Amino acid sequence: MTLPDALNVQGGAPVRFVPQGALPTGKAYEQHVFESRCCPVRPGAHDFFNGLVWLHFPRTKLALNRLQAEAIAQGGVAGRRGPVRDAVTVFDENGALLQAPQPLWEALRAREWRRLFVELRPLWTGARLLVFGHALLEQLASPRKGLTAHVWCAQAPLESPEAADAWLAGRCSATTLAAKPFTPLPVLGIPGWHPENANFSFYDDSHVFRPSKTTQQQTGTAATASTRS
Repeated sequence: MTLPDALNVQGGAPVRFVPQGALPTGKAYEQHVFESRCCPVRPGAHDFFNGLVWLHFPRTKLALNRLQAEAIAQGGVAGRRGPVRDAVTVFDENGALLQAPQPLWEALRAREWRRLFVELRPLWTGARLLVFGHALLEQLASPRKGLTAHVWCAQAPLESPEAADAWLAGRCSATTLAAKPFTPLPVLGIPGWHPENANFSFYDDSHVFRPSKTTQQQTGTAATASTRS
């Protein structure tokens, strides 16, 4: 059985999965999916996970595809993708929904990594992350320390895929996505997602757990003042 056939037999997707060769030459992938409701699939894990996301988040995938198609119709595919297409691509590939207590969100948005993952560690038992991006799912099969999700603060019950899909689809507007309402989260820092993060030196890697620009500027200012004194 081919990958398109295996995905089609599951049912429930708003598109029909077809071999990659069904994509007309010169036709933009997103535009073809929008117009034909056929989703070309290449062999391999990347498109396999994309198919699974279509099955579990049908309303959201349709909404994102519509935004992509509208942007292509207005500006074509050449040159820069623009803020809407860029945001859609980022979330479609690497997005996730996060429910978490407010202190965790505050630490995440400030990129206060040790506070987020060490000081507030007990609060993670009340958090839930639901992965949406198919490239993120593919990379989680062989994870690396720097793997980062772009997370959206979810107000839906993530235990229910249908509720999560409805909530997310309802917020997929051009205006909302152009503002990029997501926050980078190094996912292997989440307690329990990597055995090595039980040792808190895991978070000392500044190449992964980078400080915010504000913190960097403050550190640079303090270093300059110290040098001059």
